[in-house]
Amino acid sequence: MGRKRLRAAQAHLDATMATLAVWFMDQWAKIERGYRRPLTWVALKLKFAFYPLLACAALGWLGWDWTHGRSLDSAEDSVFDSIVQWRPVEPQPSGRTFVVEIDDCSLEWTRAQGIGGWPWPRTVHADLLDTLDRAGVRAVGVDVMFLDPRKDDPNGDAMLDAVAAGGNGRFMFAASRQAADFDAASPLHAAQIAGAYALDAKAHAPGPPVAVYLPFGTSMAKHSAITNVSRGQDGVLRDVPLREVVDDWALPTLPARLVSQLTRQRAASLPDHVRVNWRRNSRMPYISAADLLAGKPVCEAPGSKLPDLRGSVVLVGYTAAGISDTKPTPVNAAMPGVEVWAEATDALLHGGVVWMPPSSFKYLLASLLLILTTYAFWRGEPHEDVDGVFVAVNGLLLTGAVIGLTFFGVFVDIFASIGFVSLCFGVCRMYAAIQRGRAIGNNDFRDEYDPDRYPWLAMVRLRYVKADGLTPFEAVRGKREYRRLLRRQLYAGGDAVMIEGIVERKSWLHEILDDLMLLIWSGADRSSVLEQVKSDLDRLHQSLNQGEHPLDEHGQVMLCISVAEIDDHHDDTTRGERMRLRELLGQDLNATDEFALCADNREALDPAHTLVIDDTSEPDLP
Repeated sequence: MGRKRLRAAQAHLDATMATLAVWFMDQWAKIERGYRRPLTWVALKLKFAFYPLLACAALGWLGWDWTHGRSLDSAEDSVFDSIVQWRPVEPQPSGRTFVVEIDDCSLEWTRAQGIGGWPWPRTVHADLLDTLDRAGVRAVGVDVMFLDPRKDDPNGDAMLDAVAAGGNGRFMFAASRQAADFDAASPLHAAQIAGAYALDAKAHAPGPPVAVYLPFGTSMAKHSAITNVSRGQDGVLRDVPLREVVDDWALPTLPARLVSQLTRQRAASLPDHVRVNWRRNSRMPYISAADLLAGKPVCEAPGSKLPDLRGSVVLVGYTAAGISDTKPTPVNAAMPGVEVWAEATDALLHGGVVWMPPSSFKYLLASLLLILTTYAFWRGEPHEDVDGVFVAVNGLLLTGAVIGLTFFGVFVDIFASIGFVSLCFGVCRMYAAIQRGRAIGNNDFRDEYDPDRYPWLAMVRLRYVKADGLTPFEAVRGKREYRRLLRRQLYAGGDAVMIEGIVERKSWLHEILDDLMLLIWSGADRSSVLEQVKSDLDRLHQSLNQGEHPLDEHGQVMLCISVAEIDDHHDDTTRGERMRLRELLGQDLNATDEFALCADNREALDPAHTLVIDDTSEPDLP
């Protein structure tokens, strides 16, 4: 009993859904016709000129965006962030660049030693640098500001500056560039900043005034570097700057000075900035400052060993809560500033810099893809081929971009370009659907057929026959060009309705019937219908024989015409116009009296093509 009720409830539900589906489709058809038919009118006016117009408008927008906001650059940043976070494999650090952190454990350790908390006496910093020097490091970048001498500890100040002098450039200290509004009142000039260099041969010392906070000691100021960073428009640090530009002068940042000192490479030969191949999991190796000062692990797990720092590069900075200088990066919303400088230094020394093409590349790529896309639609390429090629090309480009960043440190930003071109592709696809909808007689795009107004129909069966002696490739190309040009003519407008292929493409019967096309014209009388047929066929022959692959050299189009009045208002049987239309269609598909498409298709006007339908000669059919 329960099963019967369940089946009854299911049957009732099915009937309700079927009713709602019919109602919805009827109402939705009204909505679709409300905007599709006006768009069809626009398409008939513009024809295929729409595609070059769209290309010009899109190229104009790209040019405007290049000279203004560069929104494609902004899109690139978010895509870059996603890839570095999602990639299955990320590069490993070289292991020869270390971060010595002044962390909470280090501050607690100095308190326990009676030295006090932060700020440390300058002697502690001097001891730390001395320890690193005895460990055999190649260079040290100190991302700690020493702006003013301490009046209560002049000996500590002198000791720290003496260590800086003894390092002879191997120890680089932090300097801070102030806002440009303070430049005019600054006693310092660009040429007085350590490592500064002219960007223009016409620039002369001492250069413009520049507001920079230098370390208090003479030797520390001599071996200092800018530690300011500039973030992206969204506040995320992706590109680490290697210099600060002041008029015609450049002030090198900490990584630039370290690399110049170690490799003897001029800072002027380095780029303005570098994009680090940011890592989410395999971070730079860290060492607590307390472990180095104590000479044994005091902040690490018991039994651990201090790493061998011989021949390495070290960046010293603070990470303790309350004094940590954090920067938002693609992989860490609060990355310590010292790690940012360490990443940039390691990337420059060990080939970890992400190579990126110039910003103009994505605009050129978007322009190229846009032109190719609109050109393919302008040619009248079949939508199923355009869709496949577009998806395949985009898939290859996206895959190549991900692989390039994951394994080769190359980030070619094609994502923003593909996104923009995909938008244009969608517009082209929508417009082509409007053209095709009208060409195949879809009632959403054109008025429904009215047999009372246009009782006469003419059907033309087109059959493509390849020329003898062609290679298989030439034969396929010739047939494809024939169908493309036929489609393009019908998409541009006209009176014919196209049945594009008797069976669906790639079906098991397609190879047998893919040479057949059917065109249908309607009219008030026989002569007007046949005049339409002749005019369109003449134009078709002309278009098929233009270009590099004329039809007459690659094949022939054989025609079979049938014309009949499918509603003469004298039908006393139940057959009606439906059966008349079936007879006309069957006659045209089965007929054998073909003639070849030519420049003047007068044979289409022959009265012999008229099918006389005798309503009384056949039995009634339902």
